[in-house]
Amino acid sequence: MSNIEPLPNIDFELFSKLDLRVATVTACELHPNADKLLKVTLDDGTADGRQVCAGVKAWYDPAELVGKQVVIVANLEPRKLRGEISQGMILAASDLKDAPAEETDGKPGPDERDVVVMTIDKPVKPGSRVS
Repeated sequence: MSNIEPLPNIDFELFSKLDLRVATVTACELHPNADKLLKVTLDDGTADGRQVCAGVKAWYDPAELVGKQVVIVANLEPRKLRGEISQGMILAASDLKDAPAEETDGKPGPDERDVVVMTIDKPVKPGSRVS
């Protein structure tokens, strides 16, 4: 049983503003200016695709993400992360491991949690909506 506190409820209108889409990872490399980020190129069904920076370097080798279909937040405001543009967010689950607080200094790191990128179990067309 988890002791994670839920966030407050939001109304459906706010939720409906999220644009969740399927994208295929076409390339992935270490971010040149950040220790925790990967630079990911995605086929999101648009002509140009997009790039996102994902904080999953501690859990994924870049090569193992190439070819996977992931779920992204497609309408997140683009921003620069350590000099690279990030045009969305790849969804991932964070599974905190049970560890005594004195061992973790209160800050979970790669040894205290697993991060799992949300993938699609059956191929779908890049750009497909997630609902």
